[in-house]
Amino acid sequence: MSSDLVAIENRLWATADQLWANTGLKPAEFSTPVLGLIFLRYADKRFSDCALILNAKGIPPDEREPMDYQAEGVLYLPDAARFGNLLTLTEGANLGKAIATAMSLVEEHNLELKGVLPRGYNLLPNATLVELLRLLAPLDLEGDAFGKVYEYFLGNFALKEGQKGGVFYTPTSIVRLIVEILQPFHGRIFDPACGSGGMFVQSAAFVQRHQKNATRELTVFGTEKASDTVKLAKMNLAVHGLSGDVREANTYYEDPHKALGRFDFVMANPPFNVSGVDKDRLKDDPRFALGLPTTDNANYL
Repeated sequence: MSSDLVAIENRLWATADQLWANTGLKPAEFSTPVLGLIFLRYADKRFSDCALILNAKGIPPDEREPMDYQAEGVLYLPDAARFGNLLTLTEGANLGKAIATAMSLVEEHNLELKGVLPRGYNLLPNATLVELLRLLAPLDLEGDAFGKVYEYFLGNFALKEGQKGGVFYTPTSIVRLIVEILQPFHGRIFDPACGSGGMFVQSAAFVQRHQKNATRELTVFGTEKASDTVKLAKMNLAVHGLSGDVREANTYYEDPHKALGRFDFVMANPPFNVSGVDKDRLKDDPRFALGLPTTDNANYL
């Protein structure tokens, strides 16, 4: 990672952390809206870049359809959902309502994000939203740099959550180690405890480091038991230009993907030391062809 990007990340985080300290909100109440704004800023950047591609293809702005952008792997953004539109609103406007409307419009035009993007912007003071918009507006990062900023914020907010942060975020160094060992060059990847989707993002980065197109080479599938974390995973995939099938389920007892034998790579960093697993619910589960462990501690499953 370049020293410039590290400096940008540190500056953004210091400002956002200061803003959070003045809100009186819990970390989760502040983190999700902020991650949503980083997501929207990145989606806006990719939308603008795609407009140049469509210009080069001879498709004039007044003749473009959402599918023209989506065919380029880019989310379609109507005018009211553009980051620049939010910046034009006066400080006296109801920014919380305007940002929530923008999120609704993004979902309306990109069905894979339906019900995913945050809405709780009215919890944040108008002055804080103004500062967050100003903070993110000048960013003009290239390639996956926006994704790295998103992951950086995700990790720092996890630390703010304390021990609970590990439920949705595994440190990037651990994820990269798992990916480098398994070397997922091509195929179907499954993470049965996917959290916010770090395994998928690092797998895509691995493919790209080997001069291949991750969107073409990989198909990703995941399960995650917390609905809010499923949403984070879908946002994380979208901000990295990836698509996948992530479902809400408790992987101890549920197998919505019918996973046995379906995937080329299975990788996970599951929660440790979960005790009291109800093994009676697993007696006929085909995933345990070699039998169940005697203990009810999930480590041994």
